[in-house]
Amino acid sequence: MIRSKIRRARSVLSRPYDVYNRIEVSRSALLHNADFFRRTTGHTVIPVLKGNAYGHGITQVATALKGQHFPYVAVDGYFEALKVREVVSRQPVLVMGMIKPHNFAKLRLRGLTFVVQDEATLRALAQLNKRVKVHLELNTGMNRYGIRPDELDNYLHLLQAAPRLQLEGVMTHLADSDGATTSNIEQAVRAYDAAVDTILSQGFTPRYFHVSQSAGSVRAKSRHANAIRVGIGLYGINPFPIGHPSHSKCKELRPALKLVSTISKVQILKPGDKVSYNYTFTAKKAMRIGILPLGYHEGVQRALSNIGVVKVGNGFVPIVGRVCMNHTMIDITEQDLKDGAEVTVYSNVTDDPNSIESIAHEHDLFTYSLLTGLSPDVRRYLVE
Repeated sequence: MIRSKIRRARSVLSRPYDVYNRIEVSRSALLHNADFFRRTTGHTVIPVLKGNAYGHGITQVATALKGQHFPYVAVDGYFEALKVREVVSRQPVLVMGMIKPHNFAKLRLRGLTFVVQDEATLRALAQLNKRVKVHLELNTGMNRYGIRPDELDNYLHLLQAAPRLQLEGVMTHLADSDGATTSNIEQAVRAYDAAVDTILSQGFTPRYFHVSQSAGSVRAKSRHANAIRVGIGLYGINPFPIGHPSHSKCKELRPALKLVSTISKVQILKPGDKVSYNYTFTAKKAMRIGILPLGYHEGVQRALSNIGVVKVGNGFVPIVGRVCMNHTMIDITEQDLKDGAEVTVYSNVTDDPNSIESIAHEHDLFTYSLLTGLSPDVRRYLVE
């Protein structure tokens, strides 16, 4: 019985199935943004696809990057790496997150390179007695993961004793890359460069040296850096907040994501009628309210209740009442809209008031969490 139901469900999903909500991801925007960082910095770009490609869909983004020349795409964990490999089998993947050491013996290692942040990981990889490439992460002030300067000699001795491990890269993660000044960046880079000098003096010849993420790439100046890890910037979101001294350096970026929904019902309100939970909105006149079948589960922040807007054509209409788990209400009184009309919830035009950057700035929200908060349940489509 259960197997029969599963087969019927798969049969339905194999046929075209129209959805009320969709996320459009622009391939041309992704490639434009990668090229922007390549041109601006002169460094090799390592696209970062962790966090479901910052909410854009790891499968869709890996597909968009297919055929481009990147030494690596970076992910957090092993299962993200497998999703990339399903799309493009020959693309090397840099796994940056922690893996329990005893699990390495269970993994398919082909095409994978691992960031080493602790001694247990390095010893577990050495015990495999297989050719494995690693990147050492140096702790230059983040104090999250990474190897402290006083620990470095021990790690280098362990690597020298494990000839099948190849030290292919050295990296760090800047804790204050988007800070108001560059003083913390400069201090971290000095620590990084000194550690790299030590590594080179021990006869190691890493190929890749990556200090920076998106924000740091246009600010950090290392003697050794030749690659950058591009995360939020790859998706067209300025890594610097509006008003930051470096914001203008990344104005060329193009947002790659658009969240589209469909009005599924129109409610007619009389003066005094109320809307949604706790009655936080009351109609002062006769109104027409459009119901969107998506809410905070799908990624529309509840903080946008009664203050956010969505785009209709070239104009904008307000969100009214509390955003629900799976529903959002909008005021369409002045719009000639009916059931089935589409609206843009998150715009891919930077200057629109409902773009990710504008929402974060106007409502004190975080661009990263706005994107990664988009539910995997919302279908993603790759567009040009």
